[in-house]
Amino acid sequence: MSADDKILLIGFGNMGQALVRGWLEVGHAASAIRVVDTVPAARAVATELGVEAHEVVRTDAASTDVVVLAVKPDQLASVLPSCAPFAARGAVVLSIAAGKTIAEIAAGLGEASAVVRAMPNTPAAVGQGMTALVANARVSAAQRVLCGELLAAVGAVAWLDDETHMDAVTAISGSGPAYVFLLIECLEQAALDLGLDAALAKQLALATVAGAGSYAVAAKEAPAELRRRVTSPNGTTQAALDVLLAKPGMRELMARATRAAAKRSRELATA
Repeated sequence: MSADDKILLIGFGNMGQALVRGWLEVGHAASAIRVVDTVPAARAVATELGVEAHEVVRTDAASTDVVVLAVKPDQLASVLPSCAPFAARGAVVLSIAAGKTIAEIAAGLGEASAVVRAMPNTPAAVGQGMTALVANARVSAAQRVLCGELLAAVGAVAWLDDETHMDAVTAISGSGPAYVFLLIECLEQAALDLGLDAALAKQLALATVAGAGSYAVAAKEAPAELRRRVTSPNGTTQAALDVLLAKPGMRELMARATRAAAKRSRELATA
């Protein structure tokens, strides 16, 4: 990604702001980024970051290398016509609108458009996101690199060969942070139930999940092996795992939960 690649970002909510902050942190020129959002407060944030902001898309604007669609899924159809001129002039369109397929996006832009669909997740806000991307055949090698680097500015990226896998990605990493937040919630409540005060309960829950996640990322061993290492036979951890792994236990619940999320993702894509 060149610092001068021209980016048009449509939608400047939480994810859009996370992306721009990430781009600026890796050295992208603020002068090469344009933001469009109908909310005055969002445009004010862009201005504070040194980024040009507008209420509507200006199709007569300077050349654009990539149009990033960071709008809500139900807003996408109304936004695509204003993006079509950029796509026609060779810009790649990178969409992070959940559930919206490449075919839907291309239909609103023109079938000859280069389209990349991406699914980032909320930890992108702190540079720890996970994004899966998939491209149509119109996307060039250079455009794939550009789109990958734009998302890499806020975390890890992975490319898919098959767009149908995006439903599984949504169920695991897209919705996944909510599952982890629920685990933190449950640990915190359990600590309270065991008699610890609220501040300590929160600290223990947050630090345990954050630390275990960082350790798992850094370790060479599989998570199952890491679990076995901290589980002494007939010890306290074993007593807890006997409950969590009893059937139907955590494994079955997580499988059911992610299947439900993937099913809902498929439904939304055809709605």
